Amino acid sequence: MNPTTPLCPQFLFDFASPNAYMCHRLIPAIESRTNKRFAYQPIFLGGLFKLSNNRPPFETFADVPNKIAFEKLEMQRFVSQHRLDAFRFNPNFPISTLPLMRGAVAAQRLDCFERYVEMVFVAMWERGLKMDDPATIETVLTEGGMDAEFLMKTAQYEEIKDALTENTQAACEGGAFGVPTFFVGDEMFFGKECLHAVEEKMVIAP
Repeated sequence: MNPTTPLCPQFLFDFASPNAYMCHRLIPAIESRTNKRFAYQPIFLGGLFKLSNNRPPFETFADVPNKIAFEKLEMQRFVSQHRLDAFRFNPNFPISTLPLMRGAVAAQRLDCFERYVEMVFVAMWERGLKMDDPATIETVLTEGGMDAEFLMKTAQYEEIKDALTENTQAACEGGAFGVPTFFVGDEMFFGKECLHAVEEKMVIAP
């Protein structure tokens, strides 16, 4: 899941998004079929919303009950279609993920990014844990065999905070307004429903 070349398809994600989790689960099969690796790029969704003047759907459509109901139905259909049986909508949603996303950048620097991403996605969208609680974060990482204290301490370094801010700023400048967002070359795709188009583009991209 770490970047290999600048031409790798890029996956912009934040653990706050259940749709990003679903893409994470489907990406390995796409990598296998295309023989190309995705470059995971951690961004902070809350910051991206502010930069792009966007709002989360649960706020935007709070007064449109039919839309909210349809979004839930659509998610259920997607889960069933792709047999994402472990998925569980987190009862603590929405969760502030700034510490988790800084942790993801720190994990990149500490060469434990892939394990970290998997553990946090599982905790968020399979176990339904309250992942804005520092004690819960520490427990999850420790259970996964990581040095939780050292990783989260590293996540507080200014260079780590700055890197996440830069990732988020670059995402907005590239046209992103939410997650999951994908870039294949210079072409942007948004949403879990676009994965088939991402795969098609990957097949023809150099």
